[in-house]
Amino acid sequence: MAVDIDCVVLGAGVVGLAVAREMALAGREVLVIEATEAIGTGTSSRNSEVIHAGIYYPQNSLKAKLCVAGKHLLYDYCNERGIPHNRLGKLIVAATPEQSAQLEQIALRARQNGVDDLYQISGAQARELEPALVCDAALVSPSTGIVDSHALMLALQGDAENQGAQCVFHTRFNQGRVLESGEFLLQFEGDEPMELTANCVINATGLSAPAVAGKLQGLPQESIPQAYFCKGSYFTLSGRSPFSRLIYPMPDSAGLGVHLTLDLGGQAKFGPDTEWIDHEDYTLDARRGDTFYDAVRRYWPALPDGALSPGYTGIRPKIVGPASPAADFMISGPATHGIPGLVNLFGIESPGLTACLALAQATRAALI
Repeated sequence: MAVDIDCVVLGAGVVGLAVAREMALAGREVLVIEATEAIGTGTSSRNSEVIHAGIYYPQNSLKAKLCVAGKHLLYDYCNERGIPHNRLGKLIVAATPEQSAQLEQIALRARQNGVDDLYQISGAQARELEPALVCDAALVSPSTGIVDSHALMLALQGDAENQGAQCVFHTRFNQGRVLESGEFLLQFEGDEPMELTANCVINATGLSAPAVAGKLQGLPQESIPQAYFCKGSYFTLSGRSPFSRLIYPMPDSAGLGVHLTLDLGGQAKFGPDTEWIDHEDYTLDARRGDTFYDAVRRYWPALPDGALSPGYTGIRPKIVGPASPAADFMISGPATHGIPGLVNLFGIESPGLTACLALAQATRAALI
């Protein structure tokens, strides 16, 4: 049976576009289908745009492996394609001597993950680097950086399209099934409802990935994790930041704390303040910023009153709830669910942006 298209990628966020590029460069005929009006309108455009080093993730996890590999791939890609980015570095700051004693454990975890460029400095040395900073000691992460995520996505889309891929917008996946011949029959709704057949389907729909997978008839339900949404609120600093690097407090059981990140224009933003929600909702409650001041003043005591303004919110596509340890990336291919030609990408939260090129390689490998 002749199929309409070789490979369908569902979702045009940074990971979906990276996958489309990878498949197109491998000689596959690719169609990217996106429910909204443009690329990267969801999680991909609502994050801190940090290129992560790969420090905190459990050893041998997909997050650790793909973050470290993806970081190197991403820096090389940005340099080759002229994508705006800055390897400006990060300080992980310990507020007390007790916290300082824990820095070596973070450095050890990083080394286990292949991040061997961290080094510890004293509080005085940290203040030499960042005069506004107050801390007892800090770890320096030279390979942490920031990237223009939209420019990155445009480059990925351009590469894919230059290899013959096509992107279709305003088109929502409705349902699908596997035919007896092994191909997929997919139905879509939107401005122009359509039905098509494909050899290969890659579900890179982020927050919607479990729901989309549930619309594929024949996919074992036990292979589809439950979706959880963790919403983070970010606030921006009025005026120019006194910091030239990213500043992260010591991580705790709740996460990485209220950290300071910068965009490529030098604008500082603080976050996230997280909450678990039951549906996609990007509204920002300005009152949540009241809790930021105490947290930030632990490392920047001179933060002026009234200096923070509501910024934006983002939602992480979690696959475990708030009472469970953070889950790893889930690249669910034929080896997991038994259906040739299908890969579902579940729980692709941070460091998904950093890891996008490595995730794309791992997705293609999962099809084999």
